This record gives sequence, C-alpha cells and structure tokens, in this order.
Amino acid sequence: MSSTITYTVTGMSCGHCESSVSKELSALTGVTEVAADAKAGTVTLLATAELDDEQVRAAVDEAGYELVGRSV
Repeated sequence: MSSTITYTVTGMSCGHCESSVSKELSALTGVTEVAADAKAGTVTLLATAELDDEQVRAAVDEAGYELVGRSV
C-alpha cells in the first residue's frame, strides 16, 4: 500500500535545490518517488511505508532547506 504526502519546504529556488532535496529524501526507507517543486515550495513523496516526519525534516535539513510541515 502506497501513500502520498506533500510537505511545505522553504528555501528552494531552483532546479538544483529541487535535486538536492530529492536526493536526500529518496534515501529514506520506503520512499519510492519524490517530486520537489521550488516554485510552489513543496515536496511530494510517494512511500510504501509510514514516514516519520522527523526523519523527513532531518533529510530536508541535511539538504540545506527547512521543512515547514505537511501541506493540507
């Protein structure tokens, strides 16, 4: 069973930013797809396992950006 979760991320401004965030998030266990959108300030994850928001936050921090939280 897969789930789709969208997060708001601040600080992304270009394709390189999207790539950096995507690379870090793709390494998380269960994440099968990442779609980062710098213009919208969002990252959408497709995952086969429940994601821990703190692990997602740590991965975004590692990429140099800030996770604001889940988008509604």
